[in-house]
Amino acid sequence: MIFRSARFRKPHALVALILFPLLGHAEPDAAAILEAARVNPLGQKITLNAQLRSGSRVTPFQIIVDGRVRYVFEKPDQELILELQDDASVLTERLGGKTAPVRPARYDDSVRGSGLTYEDLSLKFLYWKNPALIGEETIRLLPAWKIEVQAPRGGASQYGVARLWIEKKNGALLRVEGYDMKGRLVRNFEVVSAQKLDGQWMLKQMRIETFNPETKKTTGRTNLEVLGKSP
Repeated sequence: MIFRSARFRKPHALVALILFPLLGHAEPDAAAILEAARVNPLGQKITLNAQLRSGSRVTPFQIIVDGRVRYVFEKPDQELILELQDDASVLTERLGGKTAPVRPARYDDSVRGSGLTYEDLSLKFLYWKNPALIGEETIRLLPAWKIEVQAPRGGASQYGVARLWIEKKNGALLRVEGYDMKGRLVRNFEVVSAQKLDGQWMLKQMRIETFNPETKKTTGRTNLEVLGKSP
């Protein structure tokens, strides 16, 4: 996923592999917060060099923002294209000379052997209906709204519930937790640091942790790192 972050008062923050606008509401309800997080998410055009790092395994790729968000991998060539529409997100794959939407049956598959899944990359949880504002918390010194969303019944999601922390001032997504159908934590995303490129704040490092729902122990950790602007 790609998020633009808010401008952090400390060198910490959650990324936005997506670019979020100002909320413009003092105390909006949950639906208004999520709607704001989906408005004009992509910002200016930019190409970034990035990598997924899991232990000693490093997978380089590019993030291209051009009205969509494109994740471009090599060896083998693969391009994942994320489009955020008014009422849904669409994740498309170009592979082997063919282009097709990513099927729901693949949502919980790993992206290039990392802790990131295709469903995570699609950001579909931003569109789940009837979100609930369940509190306020401070994440890395930033006041945030805490929102809970339920996966659609009968859908293909690997999650039953997702919890989102969205920074109050600038609408940046600071943390995401995904829970299984029994309410057990299975995955956590959190931005560790941000950077300023071409005048806009965006991800520098995001940590993705996977958990065993039975033992609650971490079973995997992946870092998504943006290395800088591509020439």
